[in-house]
Amino acid sequence: MIELENLTKAYGNTVAVRDLNLRIEAGELFAFLGPNGAGKTTTIKLMCGLLFPTRGTIRIGGFDLRTHGEQARQTISYVPDQPFLYEKLTGREVLQFVADMYRMPQDRSRTRIDEMIELFSLGKFVDDLTERYSHGMRQRTVFAAALLHEPRVLIVDEPTVGLDPRSIRLLKDLLRKESERGVTVFLSTHSLDIAEELADRIGVIANGTLIGCGDLASLGVQAAMDGSLEEVFLKLTEEEVPQEA
Repeated sequence: MIELENLTKAYGNTVAVRDLNLRIEAGELFAFLGPNGAGKTTTIKLMCGLLFPTRGTIRIGGFDLRTHGEQARQTISYVPDQPFLYEKLTGREVLQFVADMYRMPQDRSRTRIDEMIELFSLGKFVDDLTERYSHGMRQRTVFAAALLHEPRVLIVDEPTVGLDPRSIRLLKDLLRKESERGVTVFLSTHSLDIAEELADRIGVIANGTLIGCGDLASLGVQAAMDGSLEEVFLKLTEEEVPQEA
């Protein structure tokens, strides 16, 4: 579902992502880890079409993002680390706006909006202006909007920031459920415990280069040690000095 071939993004003499090769299958929950400034967010923006690569190829759902960008983006939903909502719209209006953007039939959009309101327990505030929402309310609304059109690829950047333990548990259950129904989940996170608990495979990036990829056992082999994900991650990245990305 996600194929990155020799993906590179440079800003002048600074290379934010360097020759990244990665293939993530349908239904896989892939965690993307790295120090601050390692290139995680740049990689995500490239996959979403928000940045153009210096060189390399991105295919989403079999569509080349450069030549068939509209078809590729139809398969994607992106949840950024800072949830953005149009503050002069209600939550329900935000969901309807997203449904209209994806040209969902009216009957289907009405049904899906009701399902998302129930799934994310939005009923108590969905008709209030989003400018009044707390961070947790915003995050739940953004996830509802992201899943509304039933994407085949869900790209999530630091989803647990500012969430309470109950919301984090609900989020973890949601990501696993989406993966089980065949959605490819690309999760960028600093939460090593979440990556260790949820991910089928884990990629570690530092200084724009993928320095490790696989399950915990194979990462341990690459790091030449047997330990927790935290220990393996620190060993893999101990000599890496992050640069801005």
